[in-house]
Amino acid sequence: MKAYTLSKLENRIFNTVNLILMIVIAACMLYPFWNTVAISFNEATDTIRGGITLLPRRFSLQNYKAVFASGTIYNAFFISVARTIINTVTSVFFTSMIAFALSRREYIFRKPLTFIIVLSMYINAGLIPTYFLMRNFGLINSFLVYIVPGVVSAFNFVVIRTYMRSLPESIIESARIDGCGDFWIFIRIILPLCLPVLATVSLFVAVGAWNSWFDTLIYNSGRAYLHTLQYKLMEFLQSSQTQARSAADVGAMAMSQSSSMVTPVSIRAAITVVAALPILIVYPFMQRYFVVGLNVGGVKE
Repeated sequence: MKAYTLSKLENRIFNTVNLILMIVIAACMLYPFWNTVAISFNEATDTIRGGITLLPRRFSLQNYKAVFASGTIYNAFFISVARTIINTVTSVFFTSMIAFALSRREYIFRKPLTFIIVLSMYINAGLIPTYFLMRNFGLINSFLVYIVPGVVSAFNFVVIRTYMRSLPESIIESARIDGCGDFWIFIRIILPLCLPVLATVSLFVAVGAWNSWFDTLIYNSGRAYLHTLQYKLMEFLQSSQTQARSAADVGAMAMSQSSSMVTPVSIRAAITVVAALPILIVYPFMQRYFVVGLNVGGVKE
């Protein structure tokens, strides 16, 4: 009885300490973003004073008005949404198709082809050869440069292929006995069974596509109508920083009394919230698939 009481006490202590530790870790991870939200809703000139923690000191929407003042931001938002959706659908479909083909044990070339795909994760030709390759394919200043290079991902291929190899072989054999071909086995049987890992990979691809801006700088900087939201926000931030330095150089910081002024700190906070909001809306619906994706991706055969 005494041992049982001691064990029960130890469990309570462990659970209490574990709960406190998790609350502290969660607060440390949540605070920076919450502080950014508070700064984004605070009046820009008041933000310069500092001291903003959880709530805005002087509430204002001026930062967001400044971000959305340019009409080009809406076209950039459309380009980012279109790129994210198309890139996610094409990458997941074609990567999973290749993963299915190379997961079949009867395919004699599966090992060398798998080796070549995995090797691309570790060896890269570099930025300049990649640029020339895109130019030779006619992808410069084109929307397709956002889609074609990401049609197949080596890492996602490994994750999906590993998951597919864990599926019972008897399911595929039964489908073949019923006269189903490889393509329809892939469409009607494999894809529905792989929904957890496909959802995980979709989230990986979508987040990467949504946050990408460097490829716009390299390949499509000369076409304003092809600029993505992240690239436009990066341009806007650089512009606000340049204006702030110019104002300081000419002694124009007396404008700080104006409530309509924006500062690089306030604009950066508003830009961060605008860029992160779509992913924050989607993420809770797909969070549970991360466990499956990380567990499967940790085993490579």
